[in-house]
Amino acid sequence: MQFSVEKEIFLKGLARVQGIVEKRNTIPILSNVLIETINDAIRLTATDLEVGMRASYPAKIATSGKITVSAKKLYEIIKELPEQEITFRAKENCWIEISCGKSLFNIVGLASDEFPHFPDVNAEQMIPISGTLLNEMIEKTAFSISTDETKYNLNGIYFRTLNENGKDLLRLVATDGHRLALAQKDIAAANIEELAQGVILPRKGIHELKKIAEDSDGDVRIGFMDNSAVVIRENTTVIMRLVNGDFPDYNRVIPKQNEDIAVMNRDILLHALRRMAILSSEKSKGVKLQLKSGMLEISSSNPDVGDAREELDVTYNGPEMTIGFNARYMIDILQALGNAKIKLAVRDNLSPGLITPEEDDGFLAVIMPMRL
Repeated sequence: MQFSVEKEIFLKGLARVQGIVEKRNTIPILSNVLIETINDAIRLTATDLEVGMRASYPAKIATSGKITVSAKKLYEIIKELPEQEITFRAKENCWIEISCGKSLFNIVGLASDEFPHFPDVNAEQMIPISGTLLNEMIEKTAFSISTDETKYNLNGIYFRTLNENGKDLLRLVATDGHRLALAQKDIAAANIEELAQGVILPRKGIHELKKIAEDSDGDVRIGFMDNSAVVIRENTTVIMRLVNGDFPDYNRVIPKQNEDIAVMNRDILLHALRRMAILSSEKSKGVKLQLKSGMLEISSSNPDVGDAREELDVTYNGPEMTIGFNARYMIDILQALGNAKIKLAVRDNLSPGLITPEEDDGFLAVIMPMRL
């Protein structure tokens, strides 16, 4: 096998698969990328058996073939080569020669026979979603994905289509048990059974989906086959195994009776929380919020460091109330919002708080209170 390819194109393709290849080397071949020649293109495939990606890139093919090589080592080599055309040649015994300008590398690969099979995609029904819209929805929910591996059904984002008030909606929900984020948007939804019932896409797959969505203003198509989600955009296909298990009934967590509402500037609150978090407990990151008529006082205290207090002007006419929250969780929520003003709806110091934009844009976040 031999081909020539522009450095920028090859580097982009190799950069894309770095997040997928298996880092732990439990099966050596999983840390490799499969390189194949297809007509006037090369095709790169990577998988960790949970998430797989395949993409094609234009190249000049001299002789056809396929081989696998360490994705990390190849990426590091290509990244440092001069900005010229690269020649890639597979030789006997799986040796690979890479030349560019006056640079020449010989590295060892592995036979392609051992590489896991990448399934042929035949998802008949696929739903097109604007990449920009999908990227925004993931940004507004991904921070709430649980990192606790024992809570496997929370290690991803719950995707579901539903019809409310005659509108077709796509809803994304993520929670780690301490906070919950929900984003929904109008979408011309195809009648896809899996989405109508609800599916959980894994954290690693979500990361790759977001990168694909960021790549272009065009549509991303999503479908399902064999308990996996299939994502296609232009010449790139990602397949990810769905998370088994039931997503919790998130509707029970969303407060329905939080009638005391404070409206405030999102940026001012965000920076105040960052300042207060400096002197909060290292472990709990707890800050105290005291709501009074027209004012919010935020305070934090750490016996080993000191204490701090700050007053913000807000629109609030409810009863005086003090409630504790994790500052880091609130900061994550506010960073995901681009709105100028937000609403904090509370009920009492033992009930979850509800954060929404002042102008409804289909987003809400729930944050559990803390005893301080």
